[in-house]
Amino acid sequence: MSDYSTGAAYVDGAFMPLSEARIPITHWGYRRSDVTYDVVGVWEGNFFRLDDHIRRFRASMAKLRMTPRESDAEIREILNRVVALGGMRSAYVAMDCVRATPAPGMPRHPAFARAYIMAFAVPWVWVASPEMIERGLHLMIPKVRRIPPEAFDPRVKNFHWGDLTEGQFEALDAGADFAILLDADGNVTEGAGFNIFAVTNGAVATPDSGALEGITRASVIELCAELGIPCAVRPISAAEFCAADEIFACTTAGGIMPAARIDGRIMNNDRPGPLSMRIKDAFWRRRAEGWHATPVNYAAAEEIPA
Repeated sequence: MSDYSTGAAYVDGAFMPLSEARIPITHWGYRRSDVTYDVVGVWEGNFFRLDDHIRRFRASMAKLRMTPRESDAEIREILNRVVALGGMRSAYVAMDCVRATPAPGMPRHPAFARAYIMAFAVPWVWVASPEMIERGLHLMIPKVRRIPPEAFDPRVKNFHWGDLTEGQFEALDAGADFAILLDADGNVTEGAGFNIFAVTNGAVATPDSGALEGITRASVIELCAELGIPCAVRPISAAEFCAADEIFACTTAGGIMPAARIDGRIMNNDRPGPLSMRIKDAFWRRRAEGWHATPVNYAAAEEIPA
């Protein structure tokens, strides 16, 4: 009997315990970061916006000219099965499309390298710990700039994290939790795995370029409309961002994450701001009500041979 207690995986047609999942070190997905991915959350037995995540995943694959054999419906089944195999009620569920290498005798060009699907589910992962979210994130603006959209489209989820990783080391050196990278024009973009919002005079704004078009970001925009909170998608300069009344981040693996500090400046008596908390509370309340929820098919585990 296979042990799926720490997670389950699917690699190129086969299901297995996460500990057994492997890819060849010669594949371009590893050697060239020639891969796209997406992550969907499961909370209390429900996927959140599953179809939206699969739709974005497919768009990313199309952008990178990747055509794996699995259909969207099959990817949906795979994600259900990796969650069900681990019996997880709340999980972090990843889907990757990886480029292999050209077959012997074929040109060394990505057009001749097969693309294939991998997926895995592990118990829920927080981008920021619940304790950090409760006290408010400590953010900073690093020297490193975000990879420009002209070099690589940030709407395609990717492993090109050199700039984000350097930003995280700058944040560590500065005693902050996370870095928020600027673009070449000095406007804020995003952090390492999350979108950001600024609140000024009761109005919310989020960057219009240089960042992933996050699914949770779209949810925040929907919530603002429901709550009657003005929300704009537009450029936000570093000066405006650092002078904002409130700041919050959002991501699949964390939901709404309010900030308490930016570049050492303390906001809201070093606590999450009231409007940020209103949106955070509404987000989790709506989730509990079944908003954009798709129940996990736990019976899918029975369809996989032991």
